[in-house]
Amino acid sequence: MASRSCFSVACAVAVMAFAILATASNAQPLDPHFYDKLCPAALPAIRKVVEEAVAVEPRMGASLLRLHFHDCFVNGCDGSILLDDTPFFTGEKNAAPNVNSVRGFDVIDRIKDAVNAACRGNLVSCADVVAVAARDSVVAVRFLVSSILIRRNLCA
Repeated sequence: MASRSCFSVACAVAVMAFAILATASNAQPLDPHFYDKLCPAALPAIRKVVEEAVAVEPRMGASLLRLHFHDCFVNGCDGSILLDDTPFFTGEKNAAPNVNSVRGFDVIDRIKDAVNAACRGNLVSCADVVAVAARDSVVAVRFLVSSILIRRNLCA
């Protein structure tokens, strides 16, 4: 019973984050099919890397959702959480509030590599990568936990 409410909370947070993205004052309506023509392999590439990461470390699902939240919280969902420090700029990735709080950057880097290979020159927004990774991580965790629960019921 507790696991169901966990999924409901995670899904509610993901829906809320996407709603924030969709209602930003200057934003165009979101189109879930935006990459269908630009790069049909983009979303499957993201999903594959997320599923692999969650299979190895189930907590990564929550980490990717949290990464999306941290990206969207201050100035909207813009991918700025992925910015590294430069000599003239302090990036969000290593900013004090995010140190030891946000993780999953290595998974996002693997996703960006997979998307770049799949899309061959067609740009995919870093903010979209983070948002889709968060969405797919919630689904991957739910699938993983459901599989475990099914096995336990069959073996009990």
